[in-house]
Amino acid sequence: MTRTARELLETTAGELAPDPGSNPLVPLIARGEADRAVLTALALEQRRVIPADRRAFLHLAERADPESAAYFTALAEGEALAAGHLETFAAACGADGARADAYVPLPGCQSYPAYVAWLALNANPSDVVLALTVNFSAWGGYCATIAKALRTRYGFGDEACAFFDFFAEPAPGLDRAAVQAVRTALEEGRLDEKRARRYADLLQTYEAMFWATLREHA
Repeated sequence: MTRTARELLETTAGELAPDPGSNPLVPLIARGEADRAVLTALALEQRRVIPADRRAFLHLAERADPESAAYFTALAEGEALAAGHLETFAAACGADGARADAYVPLPGCQSYPAYVAWLALNANPSDVVLALTVNFSAWGGYCATIAKALRTRYGFGDEACAFFDFFAEPAPGLDRAAVQAVRTALEEGRLDEKRARRYADLLQTYEAMFWATLREHA
């Protein structure tokens, strides 16, 4: 039986879900055991990730079919909103002004946006829709955990937590856009599932590298 687009997305996300032990940092934050310097580094690394991903999504939208373009445009709009929330979190961490300007990003943290940029330039956009949707399910869970810990373990207020709240909240509109893009790609024979899974697996690997690098160096 041919799988529906939603079934494909859900099945792939389940099969490629990261091992619970692959993220060494978020559990420390959840317990309040991570130094505040780690939170500062997280904010400063994300200040480079968010605008880079936004530009990559816009480029993918330019290259894509209409349904996939709608998905990538929605992602780019989300990144623009998240950027404002991120500045509030960074300020709460003391990561603004001269400190932010002097910060040297960690290669292991910036490998993820570098790969997203590679996908934007080289990959079939329909394959990237599947790969990104699979990866975002893990990212949302991490953000939910961090948002809770920031409030209960570190004393951050709601405005400072809004960046993580934003990504932790369900996004039904984005979900529908992903399903429509994958459905159309399947119907038109433009989706290479094997290749998309390879992209998704690498995204998960680079995300794990992001957290492991912060844990090691911050």
